[in-house]
Amino acid sequence: MNSSATRTENRPPIYLYTDGASSGNPGPGGYGIVLKCAGKTKEMSGGYARTTNNRMELMAVIVGLEAVKWDNADIRVVSDSSYVVNSVSKGWLFNWEKKGFAKAKNPDLWMRFLKVYRRHRVTFSWIKGHAGHPENERCDALAVAAGAGAAAQGIPLPEDTGYMPQDTVSATLL
Repeated sequence: MNSSATRTENRPPIYLYTDGASSGNPGPGGYGIVLKCAGKTKEMSGGYARTTNNRMELMAVIVGLEAVKWDNADIRVVSDSSYVVNSVSKGWLFNWEKKGFAKAKNPDLWMRFLKVYRRHRVTFSWIKGHAGHPENERCDALAVAAGAGAAAQGIPLPEDTGYMPQDTVSATLL
């Protein structure tokens, strides 16, 4: 066994807690992340001026996975997004990929997700949101503060360049 394989196998699992929020759908939105590994915790968040809840739920997972510095990590994603969890766990994402993402919503984010997802061993667990789970509640607070909270304070938020209202998408594809 080579030494890099040994180092990877001896690394502890990473717990990635995520949440997304949008004030209006679309509206200002944000994502919140809590990463836990070997007794250490890292929090991250970000927001956009006009986006959707599902985009922020997925963005949270992507940014969290991208934050992991080594390849082939054992990452356990805990999310209250049935959209994200079911898309991966039930194989919908892989069917969308086979069909060139023709009918998928948020194809830009799903393609970005697949790049980082395939670098690791990722499992998903769904939890009920707003049910008192400490990490989920913290992720929600981070997401709301980064999106609607920042917008309410007049803090300029970047554009979610991948977001397109449904009729814009239809017109673009015609």
